[in-house]
Amino acid sequence: MAFSIASRPHYHSNKSIGNIMMRVILCTFPGISTLCYFFGWGVLVQLSLASITSLLAEAIVITIRRRPVKRYLQDHSALLTGLLIGISVPPFTPWWIVVIGSLFAIIIAKHLYGGLGNNPFNPAMVAYVVLLISFPVQMTIWLPPSSLLIQPLTFMDSVSTIFTGLNTGGFSVNQLRLTADGFTMATPLDTVKSALIAGKTETEAVLEPVFDTFWGLDWGWINFAFLLGGLMLLKQKIIKWQIPIGILATLFIFSAIGYTVSPDTVTSPLLHLFSGATMLGAFFIATDPVSAATTSKGRLVFGMIIGTLIYLIRTLGGFPDGVAFAVLIANMCVPLIDYYTKPIVYGYRKEKNDPRNEK
Repeated sequence: MAFSIASRPHYHSNKSIGNIMMRVILCTFPGISTLCYFFGWGVLVQLSLASITSLLAEAIVITIRRRPVKRYLQDHSALLTGLLIGISVPPFTPWWIVVIGSLFAIIIAKHLYGGLGNNPFNPAMVAYVVLLISFPVQMTIWLPPSSLLIQPLTFMDSVSTIFTGLNTGGFSVNQLRLTADGFTMATPLDTVKSALIAGKTETEAVLEPVFDTFWGLDWGWINFAFLLGGLMLLKQKIIKWQIPIGILATLFIFSAIGYTVSPDTVTSPLLHLFSGATMLGAFFIATDPVSAATTSKGRLVFGMIIGTLIYLIRTLGGFPDGVAFAVLIANMCVPLIDYYTKPIVYGYRKEKNDPRNEK
């Protein structure tokens, strides 16, 4: 029997990489459905655009590398990358930005390092950060929930806005952002951060129309839907519990401490957990088996680092969210984390100055 050596991810089960990736994709459906409910057809258009571009880029690169295209496409890793990019961008981001991000994720962040199993960073998050830094205006324009829009957007409105910048009625994205009350809206995290910078309290910030409950009109339900999908992944043993628990517990502890010390100047713990990309990041992004820590203790440390960085970026940084930056910074630490958390070889004793511990 031939024994082949390959790059991670390695799974101790009879499931193929393609089967596992497809299960992850299916578990994103609750979150995707909720996104579509609140933000309309634009979400599906972006998902389709990012997925098709990612699959085409994967096929082209694999052909250039003279590898079997069908076999590599069937691992569904490119499809998952495209879906994560489509989920992350605002629903009415111009089409060419999504295409650039998808191409960058597959060609640069993935295959430049050797393909699946060799990339040190999560490709979707690399692409998202590149787009956020390069096109900050387009990447931060989120429309209000469909229920608050002056006029509901049809499928053709969404397609026209994404590909031409104007809907079928000739309105731009900024005009479409107007609610029935005549003002534009931002995401809950952005609303609170802007209010705190302006000298308002957290209590005053949550009086804005974007909030109908403690977690916001739309993003709370979206995060709850991704939480359900994440629990499905845990139940199927597709991911380990250490990373999501490490992220969520650390984020909750730090935000609870900050909120207890100064409730008027920081964001509440529940808003941290159920806003932005918290649940998506904890269950679907940080748990990437290629770029995450591999040891049991290491995964917990990895999650705690991400949770800490998310809180620091949201509280002290210039961006209202911070999941993508936190994940990429933690990816840099993975070799060090794995080195210092590797289990002791069976039969060896952990003794001080024992030279066997260096083997």
